[in-house]
Amino acid sequence: MRTLKEIPCGKTVKVTKLTGAGPVKRRIMDMGITKGVEVFVRKVAPLGDPVEVTVRGYELSLRKADAEMIQVE
Repeated sequence: MRTLKEIPCGKTVKVTKLTGAGPVKRRIMDMGITKGVEVFVRKVAPLGDPVEVTVRGYELSLRKADAEMIQVE
């Protein structure tokens, strides 16, 4: 399984699973990142943190730790 953190710029992937627990997982879901949604990786900062993505038509910045909890295909 790959995580969102490993995806290079310019790729679109589909979320398969959210790992993590409690409030962190809830926050990721509240941002619109749920199972089955497509995520486009816009850019990754030079040190990998944060990752800018487009989800459901809006732009979002995710910390590397949060991106690691999102499994994609």
